[in-house]
Amino acid sequence: MSESAPQDLSNLDIEKLAQGMLDNFKQVENLMSDFSKTYEQMDLDPFNLGELYNEWFSAAIKNPQKLMAANVELWQNAMHLYQRSAMSFLGIESEPVISEHNGDRRFRHDDWAKEPAFNAIKQSYLLVSQWMRNMVANTEGLDKHTAEKVRFFTERYLDAMSPTNFAATNPAVLEKIVETKGGNLVHGLKNMMEDLERGQGQLQIQMTDTNAFELGKNVAVTPGKVIFQNRMFQLIQYTPTTDTVLKKPLLVVPPWINKFYIMDLQPKNSLLKWLVEQGHTVFVVSWINPDESYRDTGFEDYVKEGILVATDVVEQVTGESEINAIGYCIGGTLLATTLAYMKAKGDRRIQSATFFTTMIDFSEPGELGVFIDEHQLANLEEKMEQEGFLDGSSMAGTFNLMRANDLIWSFYINNYLLGNDPRPFDLLYWNSDSTRMPAKMHSWYLRNLYLQNQLCEPGALSVDGVPIDLGTVDIPACFVSTVEDHIAPWKSTYSGAQFFSGPVRFILGGSGHIAGVINPPEAQKYDYRVTDELFDDPDEWAAGADKQAGSWWPEWQNWVAPMSGEQVEARQPGKGPFKALEDAPGSYVKIRIGNNECAPKIAETPVAPVKAKKPDAAAVESRDDLTRISGIGPKLSALLQEKGIDSFAKLASMEAQAIKDLLLSEGSGYSRYDTTTWPDQARELAG
Repeated sequence: MSESAPQDLSNLDIEKLAQGMLDNFKQVENLMSDFSKTYEQMDLDPFNLGELYNEWFSAAIKNPQKLMAANVELWQNAMHLYQRSAMSFLGIESEPVISEHNGDRRFRHDDWAKEPAFNAIKQSYLLVSQWMRNMVANTEGLDKHTAEKVRFFTERYLDAMSPTNFAATNPAVLEKIVETKGGNLVHGLKNMMEDLERGQGQLQIQMTDTNAFELGKNVAVTPGKVIFQNRMFQLIQYTPTTDTVLKKPLLVVPPWINKFYIMDLQPKNSLLKWLVEQGHTVFVVSWINPDESYRDTGFEDYVKEGILVATDVVEQVTGESEINAIGYCIGGTLLATTLAYMKAKGDRRIQSATFFTTMIDFSEPGELGVFIDEHQLANLEEKMEQEGFLDGSSMAGTFNLMRANDLIWSFYINNYLLGNDPRPFDLLYWNSDSTRMPAKMHSWYLRNLYLQNQLCEPGALSVDGVPIDLGTVDIPACFVSTVEDHIAPWKSTYSGAQFFSGPVRFILGGSGHIAGVINPPEAQKYDYRVTDELFDDPDEWAAGADKQAGSWWPEWQNWVAPMSGEQVEARQPGKGPFKALEDAPGSYVKIRIGNNECAPKIAETPVAPVKAKKPDAAAVESRDDLTRISGIGPKLSALLQEKGIDSFAKLASMEAQAIKDLLLSEGSGYSRYDTTTWPDQARELAG
């Protein structure tokens, strides 16, 4: 597009354009029928925005001076923009009144800067956006959750109203209209109709060409075998690529909110392939994509029929009673819960644990928190009660909304306004391959963890009648988080890491929830920081920590390898007591919700009962075993004994604050321990 000449739309083939539109609209009758059925069941205000903005307005008008000041500022800036735009139209250069930030990719087309009309439109939008943000940010009298919710949905409104989202105000779209004689609008309408049809009246924007990928063919191709399955998961053992392997096997527990093959998209960026190449015997849990028959499946079932059974199988396959484990996102939350359960039962088979972008402390859940309050949970539970599960598209829509410009509006522009077909992209294929969540599990998870943050409270939650106390987990742990993670904010994961009583390493990588984890060394991207001492103030640590260039993967390998035993002969999948059922990635992962597929009829693989483990010395109950006190693990017990507190009687004789002061004398990292109940517990145990 030239610098001064507007687009010439006179060469449009109006007759062809009209015929194309008419052909597309022939689908409208069926679509409207589908939409009317959907509309009858639709909650038109699922986020309770009407009440939310009424509450905001009631608070805002209590301080009319601030409202007036914001409006005056907007008016003044608008006058400046009017004057400078007039100068630009006359060919006189002038400084912009406001500019987009460097990371804003919406205004990349040259005409947003060069053409006076588009430049004025852009700056008008940016000024109004600034005005609305200031109005929201400066409102007093709102509680924290309400204020964050107002800010979030105001940002989403501003995303939607960007001039780039409208054909008449997007120079790239106008350019394409001239180039194709309007054909882009015809094809864009065709794409929209297909998306509406696929969504049965609701718009489901297709982000990628899903026909370009097939699991096991060009995605998730790392060789391996499914060696076990039950109603909850399939267990995949990957084929070794080294003659010898580390003695301790590695169990990987992915989230069930999405599918495990994010760790195995392509050979060049496959974390699972890389782990195998480092000499690990890798086992991966592939969760079932549940249907309505799983409505009463709870979080406890994921512990007992998930990780615990997988641990049994890994032990029987390898003959090893000690393993390493990795949990990713909610899979890490499940792993942490399971570790506390196993500790209480005297089961110490998992000897080290790694947590990728895992939240344990949900007090600061980030942007996801705006979707979780009593009103929204009640609506969600009512919907899940009817269906037996939360449909994967609901959760996917939530995640997409959190990054609307990248995951909604960019595809809206590309597919509908520019009339382009979605391009093949493996990451977006995985992103669109969402899963369902059982009603009971998802309700429990949101209420007990996100809403009430009970996992951090010793004994507040239980599994199979066993109280969960993370403070008893004393095995070496490594937390890997990323600085731009909007799903599991790194400061929250950092806080959660401090609840364990064993040695903890914390690695902070670059980028976000996915790209920061799936970051192979060969890519030479981003950086990371690492610490073995957790400071009270995460910002203080991050500001002073040295940044190491590249991937954190080798750093983690250097941490886990010394705990993984000597080299032994490589283990081939299907050669032990569990025979190969099918090739990786298995059949559970191939169930797509868009195909109306249900969970398959399960032929469960029998598991031999595992003999009860003999508890180690630290778990043997005795009069002076201080680890029997909730919140004291072996690490703290050893420290107290060094200080001469080697019996319940001595601990019972102390004041809680004196114990706290004693711990703080060893370093600020001990401030996380709550000693309030320790004397009372000690008195009770001392008899």
